Amino acid sequence: MHLIWLRTDLRLHDNTALAAASQRGPVAAVYLITPEQWLAHDDAPCKVDFWLRNLQHLSQALGNLNIPLLIRHAATWDQAPTVLSQLCRELSVESVHVNEEYGIHESRRDRAVAQALEVDGVTFHSYLDQLFFQPGSVLTKTGTYFQVFSQFRKVCYSRLHSALPRVVPTPKAQAELGVKSDPVPTTVEGFQTPSETLRALWPAGEDEARRRLDAFADQQISYYKDERDFPAKPGTSQLSAYLAAGVVSPRQCLHAALQTNRGEFESGDIGAITWINELLWREFYKHILVGYPRVSRHRAFRPETEALAWRKAPEDLAAWQQARTGLPIIDAAMRQLLETGWMHNRLRMVVAMFLTKNLLIDWREGERFFMRHLIDGDLAANNGGWQWSSSTGTDSAPYFRIFSPLSQSEKFDGDGVFIKRWLPELAALNKKQVHNPEAAGGLFGVADYPRAIVDLKQSRERALAAFRRLPSRQEMAEHE
Repeated sequence: MHLIWLRTDLRLHDNTALAAASQRGPVAAVYLITPEQWLAHDDAPCKVDFWLRNLQHLSQALGNLNIPLLIRHAATWDQAPTVLSQLCRELSVESVHVNEEYGIHESRRDRAVAQALEVDGVTFHSYLDQLFFQPGSVLTKTGTYFQVFSQFRKVCYSRLHSALPRVVPTPKAQAELGVKSDPVPTTVEGFQTPSETLRALWPAGEDEARRRLDAFADQQISYYKDERDFPAKPGTSQLSAYLAAGVVSPRQCLHAALQTNRGEFESGDIGAITWINELLWREFYKHILVGYPRVSRHRAFRPETEALAWRKAPEDLAAWQQARTGLPIIDAAMRQLLETGWMHNRLRMVVAMFLTKNLLIDWREGERFFMRHLIDGDLAANNGGWQWSSSTGTDSAPYFRIFSPLSQSEKFDGDGVFIKRWLPELAALNKKQVHNPEAAGGLFGVADYPRAIVDLKQSRERALAAFRRLPSRQEMAEHE
């Protein structure tokens, strides 16, 4: 018998490891519940709940093919070698198949499991699945990992032109194995069950992921470039949670986008091209995770920024976390996150810049808070986004580019539709007042909305001064 160990690849279709395992003979699947590891990685309760709900759907789909899904428990990944070795002995497993995951802990875990299985004569096979290209295969002319997205994208485009990643076939039904599937738990200790309202926003299962992908490709993708920055519009695909859990694959997304754009990457439908670029941003940040492991260790990508004099300001941090900053676009975005497990991408940049520049609070505080609340939380993308916004990362915004929450608000939520949806206490304000109630002459009797916790102009100057005091890369190299 052969075993597929499922992780962030909770789907039946276009699953590389599952297809490979099933070609070798009878297959069983296993999923490890690892609560302490998830807590250590700041995985959000709504994300863990989403995984469990998707596992239930997947168990049923696998069951239709007579592939049993087994559930095993290991507090942390350190216990994975023992737990999986034991299961392989119980089932007389010949080989274990996994789709590759990225990050220091993930790589260490897989190496330890492979070594433990080898002792028992069980072979361990890992496959490229959640990326188009193997990390380490897209390099600069000098053989290093790219640090600038536009250059990385150019090489990816030329590779995709010559060889498009193919969708792998879905396994056929196998003969019954006489191994029963385990019930999928509905809760995990240490993780609160999210509200029914939140769960209803993110139905589980491959059918839902496919429905969203098809609807986006058919109706919305052409408008993506123009509408994706406006949080009140349904301008985005709403697929990020499904991609993060592997309920849909990046290959399925790429093929859907190319289909609407007659197979073109760089010409034709500008919306489709822009969306394909977003898939490549996701790819870029995972390659960064492998090429520059320090970002997995809570370190800044740009080492010179480790010397930044971040403020210890617990009250300001709490106001940001609890949507009480007194800046409507920031508070509306944070309420969206707290209530839905998701935040519009433009607003992720705006709130991240506000925390790291206007409040001068360490980006790691924001990164952690996002991971603890995002249903689509993904180490590479979240870290990449936070380091971009705080000017500590790859290809990052130059430190002097600091978004003003007010101009972002006026530009991307001109009528205040998004703000009023999440801050109903401001519903009576007109479209000019709603962006900055204070400046428009007091708070108009909005008694329960706070005053702004920071002066935007002065705090911008404070951030610029802090960045100017940093040593340059060259100076740092000379001191080493």
